[in-house]
Amino acid sequence: MPELPEVETVVRGLRQRITGRTITGVEVYWERAIATPCPSEFAAQLVGQRIRSVDRRGKFVVMGLEGADLLVHLRMTGQLLVVPASQAHALRHVRVALALGDLLLIFNDARKFGRMALVPDARQWLAALGPEPLDPDFTAAALAARLQRRRLPIKSLLLDQRFLAGVGNIYADEVLHAACIAPTRPASSLSAAEAEALHAALQSELQRAIANRGTTLSDYRDAEGHSGAHQHTLRVYGREGEPCPRCGGAIARMRLGGRSSYHCPRCQR
Repeated sequence: MPELPEVETVVRGLRQRITGRTITGVEVYWERAIATPCPSEFAAQLVGQRIRSVDRRGKFVVMGLEGADLLVHLRMTGQLLVVPASQAHALRHVRVALALGDLLLIFNDARKFGRMALVPDARQWLAALGPEPLDPDFTAAALAARLQRRRLPIKSLLLDQRFLAGVGNIYADEVLHAACIAPTRPASSLSAAEAEALHAALQSELQRAIANRGTTLSDYRDAEGHSGAHQHTLRVYGREGEPCPRCGGAIARMRLGGRSSYHCPRCQR
C-alpha cells in the first residue's frame, strides 16, 4: 500500500500538472470505486469544477475544488496518472477518468481496493487521523507525550493512523531500525532519549524516501507513471536473512499484528 512518501510524490506531480484545470467530463467505469456520493451524483457534481489545490493528508490525496474536496485513497494497487486524452486506451485497469481538457486524470486500480470520495470538507472527513509526522509542530516532545500510557507494541502503534498519519508497514520497519528500537517494545517503555531517536528517524527516513520518489515493490507509480527508487535503499524491509547494514547481524522476520515485521534482533533492543 502506498504510504506517506509515495502519496506525497504523487501529490507533487499532480500539483504541477493539474492545478487550475477544470474538470470537463467524468467517466465512472467501476461504480464501487466511488465511496460517496452515488456515482451519478459524483460525476454530475464534478463537471465544471476547477481544481484549486492538490495536497496530502496521511495516505489520502486531497484535491480542493470550488466548494468541495475530492479525496482519493490508493490502497494496495491504486494509481493516479495524468495522461494525454489520446492515450487512455493504453491503461488496463481504469476505474474512473476525469477529463481536464487535453489531459485525463486516470484512477487506475488493478485490485479494486482504492476509493474516491467527493465530500464537503476534507478536514472534517479526515478529522480522526493523527498528526502528520513531518509537520513542524510534531516535535520529539509531542511524540513522547503521545507514547505515554500506550502499551501496544511500538510497531503496531506506528501503523495506527489515529496515532500518526501516513506511516505504514515499510516505513515503520525502516524507522524502528534507524532508531535501534525493537518492534515489539511496548510504546510506553521508550525512554525520552529513545522517543527523540524515533522522532529523528521518522523525519529522516520519510524525507529520504520522498527524495527517492517513493518505494515501488509492485504497483506504485507516480503521476507520470514512473516507478520510485527507494526500494534500492531499504535497510531491513523484505531483507530476511541478509546482513544488517549497521551491525552485520541477520535480518529477521516475525508476524506482529497480522503483518510481517522485519528487524535486526542484534541491534534493535
